[in-house]
Amino acid sequence: MKKVVIIGAGAAGMMAASVAADRGLDVVLVEKNHRVGRKILITGKGRCNITNDCEIEELIENVPKNGKFLYSAFYTFTNTNVIEMFNSLGVKTKTERGKRVFPESDKAHDIANALEKQINNKKVKLLLNTKVDKIVSKDNKVEKVILNNKKEIKCDSVIVATGGLSYPLTGSTGDGYKFAKTLGHTVTDIKPSLIGMEVQENYVSDLEKLALRNISISVYNSKNKKVYDDFGELEFTKYGLDGPVIKSASCRMKDTTKENYKIVIDLKPALDEEKLDKRIQKDFQKYTNKKFEKALDDLLPKKIIPIIIKLSDIDPDTVVHQISREQRKNLVKLLKSLTFTLKRYRPIEEAIITSGGIKVSEINASTMESKLVEGLFFAGEVIDVDAYTGGFNLQIAFSTGYLAGYYC
Repeated sequence: MKKVVIIGAGAAGMMAASVAADRGLDVVLVEKNHRVGRKILITGKGRCNITNDCEIEELIENVPKNGKFLYSAFYTFTNTNVIEMFNSLGVKTKTERGKRVFPESDKAHDIANALEKQINNKKVKLLLNTKVDKIVSKDNKVEKVILNNKKEIKCDSVIVATGGLSYPLTGSTGDGYKFAKTLGHTVTDIKPSLIGMEVQENYVSDLEKLALRNISISVYNSKNKKVYDDFGELEFTKYGLDGPVIKSASCRMKDTTKENYKIVIDLKPALDEEKLDKRIQKDFQKYTNKKFEKALDDLLPKKIIPIIIKLSDIDPDTVVHQISREQRKNLVKLLKSLTFTLKRYRPIEEAIITSGGIKVSEINASTMESKLVEGLFFAGEVIDVDAYTGGFNLQIAFSTGYLAGYYC
């Protein structure tokens, strides 16, 4: 019987194990943690956004890094297949804003438990608390894996599904990159993606934990060229900016040591400057005899008002009816373009995913097999593909895991 060793019991690894077991293979799934699916448990803030219910072409468009490489994977095991798989495992799903698909329970452990139940039902041999030390090849063909306890498992193929470098406490510590390099593969530059950002403006710490909805952002590079824009939710942290629109922006931004980015927030994107000016005039009329610091209560969250007042250069004690037209117009511009200067990304340990990985030109896109070593396959985040938030990254894991399991 053909034997396959799968390294990593995350979404991609468990998917691959299930498919390989269906083919009648002798499947050994090796996981360094004490349980499977540890990263699944923290995705989507513990709710687990399993996929996105959009058209396949839209899935590809939401993978800015090497999206076309996933054409076969996405069409072979689709987002519809993912939803049907979990439904068949007893997990009801629901679709929310932006076509994001979640378990109806809003509990990520329901997803991890369902995948674990599936591999158990298919008699996959699961080795927990076990680490692979080395993959050994002979004559450019996989021969065996050596575990850290020096035990050897002879096998016909190996699937590397070890994840990237993000969230190392879940087991993603870059092991897959080491295995790939040892076997002659190229690993592209690794950087955090879907990550919060630190900014230069010190006053941002006064806004910590403030969440804003229905704002828009625009990201500009050092040549003042817009490289990304988005609409949605943003969150201020002690160090800078976070939230869905910021995480998605990080996918489009390059190395911060080589590029100086500015992030411009439009606090009122539903109103153009003229309409916002009229709205402010209306508020000013209402608070005409109040101090300026009291005149923005209807327009902005309380926490951000002192910052806006400071940046507006209008004395907070100025009585509203004494504010000049020019000062009001400048206030409008400020609300439409609150600007932050990017200092750096937060550490890669905090990233949702890792950008970079095993070079896709060295992998067969139709099978996920290495073009360099026969019987060596890759699945999930270890490959140089990464997507925006919205369920796209887990879809990558399931689709590439399916191909690797089917062809290993």
